[in-house]
Amino acid sequence: MQTWKLKKKTINRSKKPWGRRIVGVLMLILTLVFASYDFPALWNQTVHFVNLDGLKIEEKAFRLGLDLQGGTHLVYEANMTEIPESERINALEGVKNVIERRVNAFGVSEPVVQTIITGGTYRLVIELAGISDVTKAIDQIGKTPVLEFKEPVQEPGRDLTEEELAQLKEKQTQDRETAKTVLDRALAGEDFDKLIAENSSEPIERSLIKNISGTSVYSDYFIVINQKKLKEGQIYSTLLENEEGISIFRVEDIGEINEMLLSHTLVCYEGKERCENPILEIEATIKIQQLKEQATPENFATLEGAQDLGWATPDKYVEAFSLAALQTPVGEISNVVETQFGFHIIHKRDERPVSAVTVKRILMPFTTEADIVPAEPWKNTALSGKHLKRSTVQFDQNTGAPNVLLEFNDEGSKLFGELTEAHVGEPIAIFLDGGIISAPTVQQAISGGQAVITGDFTVDEARLLAQDLNAGALPVPINLLSQQTIGPTLGAVSLAKSINAGIVGLILVALFMIVFYRLAGLIAVLALVFFAVINLAAYRFFDVTITLAGIAGFVLSIGMAVDANVLIFERLKEELHSGRDFSSATDEAFKRAWTSIRDGNLTTLIAAAVLYWFSSSFIRGFALTLAIGVILSMFSAITVSRVYLKNVLAWKWARKFWFFGVKNRL
Repeated sequence: MQTWKLKKKTINRSKKPWGRRIVGVLMLILTLVFASYDFPALWNQTVHFVNLDGLKIEEKAFRLGLDLQGGTHLVYEANMTEIPESERINALEGVKNVIERRVNAFGVSEPVVQTIITGGTYRLVIELAGISDVTKAIDQIGKTPVLEFKEPVQEPGRDLTEEELAQLKEKQTQDRETAKTVLDRALAGEDFDKLIAENSSEPIERSLIKNISGTSVYSDYFIVINQKKLKEGQIYSTLLENEEGISIFRVEDIGEINEMLLSHTLVCYEGKERCENPILEIEATIKIQQLKEQATPENFATLEGAQDLGWATPDKYVEAFSLAALQTPVGEISNVVETQFGFHIIHKRDERPVSAVTVKRILMPFTTEADIVPAEPWKNTALSGKHLKRSTVQFDQNTGAPNVLLEFNDEGSKLFGELTEAHVGEPIAIFLDGGIISAPTVQQAISGGQAVITGDFTVDEARLLAQDLNAGALPVPINLLSQQTIGPTLGAVSLAKSINAGIVGLILVALFMIVFYRLAGLIAVLALVFFAVINLAAYRFFDVTITLAGIAGFVLSIGMAVDANVLIFERLKEELHSGRDFSSATDEAFKRAWTSIRDGNLTTLIAAAVLYWFSSSFIRGFALTLAIGVILSMFSAITVSRVYLKNVLAWKWARKFWFFGVKNRL
């Protein structure tokens, strides 16, 4: 008797399993949280009933596949008769990329585009779930890819029609009325920074403009402040309109700034902005050093390329140029300065103090002609995909960085040479199916029929660009072989039947576990509920497309989760029959059952991985949901079930209850 009491005290009073109890309660709470995330409509009805509308969750439906929400299944065959055999796989991948881009334009939910190469045939399988206009989709998908080379537009956009002018006037009136409301609030004393944050089209850190003079780029603020004799802290009571928009501004400071009288000479080179006659960088370096050695304050105006910049404040120039000018004493010549335009030397001829102001502004948008009739930034050239022989990925010999090589035919070489010569320092855009895929800047005129697109490419990015270029360069027509359409009504019926089957199966499994394993079976059901809600939450979080096959994978994973509990409970029965108490028998059962559970689930995961990587369409969905379910089932069986079971054993009434027909031996 004393031994029995001593053992009971040691097990139940000395350990005080508060941590395990907290974990158990936390898992129950997580079950409710994930269930609410899975079924937000039910949760929202509940919180509305208790007047807690602030806790509502955004209602978002599960992503359903083709067989559950309806859609179309298309099979195309690519005509490779004119494509060299060595280039056919890349050509098919390029066409796939184009079709994916076309399909995405329809806003289709989780479209599937896959390639299948068997027996010398090259096919594409396309699944469009929930699409309404199948005929339009087929027409758009079946077009041969179009590759275009476009140059920047030099001429302005067209004039507005009378109707468009009336529309512009109406929108500008609305813009002024909106800005006037904000101005009235500012004049009434509302917090100016708050008004900036709520209404300005630029971030608050850019709202403060310092040292504005009569020659700075913001001179209109300076002119208004002087004309109206505004004081520091005063808000201008009228809207100020300029090319940036509508401004509401407050005077922050009135003071002085030094204005500089400058001259400079510039030597530009390849890769610099606005360089009309680029030379090599090494040549530019030598040339600017020679000019620096020749330059004196007396002969600066006679140097090659010398230019009088006149009086201006530092903010008129780019940062590097402005800083060098400020550091140069009056009457002297700066060291060589490099900017985005090339190499400069600067002669600072004079300096004088001028009045300057600092303002803080609310900049609001103002509708312009370009907003009514946007100017087209690109226009077509004679160069197109028919002039491109091929595109390949190559690697820089010095840096190892991936680049994309373009090779043109004879006619394309001539056209490309003329195009690059006319646009040195400017971008030339490459369009595929009307969408821009690259816009590299021309460094120099390119002849010889080969060009390299450089940039911060990863290998995959460079390969994708080369495939897109080849898709437009190689004439790869595709022909529709088959079309299978599933109506939304049929899909809804399939979904309803699948849900009912899943619920019935879950209930039957739960009844079996409770009847056969009693209280332990009820614990397994609680763990199974946790597994189900976290599984569905994973589908929502990772936007998994649910298909009929995917539902089958989910149901199968439920069976595997139960199977793990069966292994544990059967092992627990054996340990109890051997004479162990419940505490040690539970630990030993989970320990010994783990290897069998691990091996069984691992083999299932391997099979799921093979199905996913080497199959397509619905089989992939089955493999994905099965793999997710297997991973989560191991967690629920080993961790959740164990926590629940250990907590239940801590209760006196549970220790007296008969488990599995074996009486408690505590």
